[in-house]
Amino acid sequence: MNNWRLIPPYDYGETARAFASLDAVFALTGEIVSRDPLSEVIRIEAGGTRYYVKRYLRAGKNPLRRWFGRSRVRAEWENLRAFTRWGLPCATIVGYGLERSMFTFVRGAVITQEIAGTVDLARLASERDPRLRSSAWLARIVPQAARIARTLHDHHFAHNDLKWRNLLVGDASMLYLIDCPGGRYWPGPFLRYRIVKDLACLDKVAKYHLSRTWRLRFFHAYTGRARLTKADKVMIGRIARFFEGRE
Repeated sequence: MNNWRLIPPYDYGETARAFASLDAVFALTGEIVSRDPLSEVIRIEAGGTRYYVKRYLRAGKNPLRRWFGRSRVRAEWENLRAFTRWGLPCATIVGYGLERSMFTFVRGAVITQEIAGTVDLARLASERDPRLRSSAWLARIVPQAARIARTLHDHHFAHNDLKWRNLLVGDASMLYLIDCPGGRYWPGPFLRYRIVKDLACLDKVAKYHLSRTWRLRFFHAYTGRARLTKADKVMIGRIARFFEGRE
């Protein structure tokens, strides 16, 4: 079974020709952006616009994913579509699909349009970008990051890799969420642990580049409360200790 779909208006013109089928997508060559044992990402141009093509040759880290459960590529496109429904700024999906043979995962891909003029927050941190020391800039970015995290969690969803590299910022100081193949919905007690993990992933870099005041402002924006409750203080402690001994 080969299930491939292009989203209108990308189903005609240059994109329709470039991304006509899963075979065509896997035949594409372009600039390699990243590669790991599960997938690779290339960047190509079609019709004057750049696109990211993420191609999977494995369903997931667990070999059983070939037969059971949701593959990472399916999770990626379903999660991006959910983010759009929830009103979160994210990459626009161009096409997606996967191939199975005798109920076994063979390959899959998801294509997104480049968000022009953006850079990920991790790069800003590694380059010691002066914007990270600008109160005016942080006053625009920090509440957006808090809103993204809170929106996910209010839908009982955890990103599971909510790191600075997966948040893009544009020239207009708009924050975008990208790359979420490991995110999923969690029931109550399991969700609480995953919420702490998501926030700890953000704070893992923030503690080296943002003041305690800005980190606290993020938490206030996340909770929607101007003052910390006893439960908030316990949660902050858990966030701070989450990666102890693993850095």
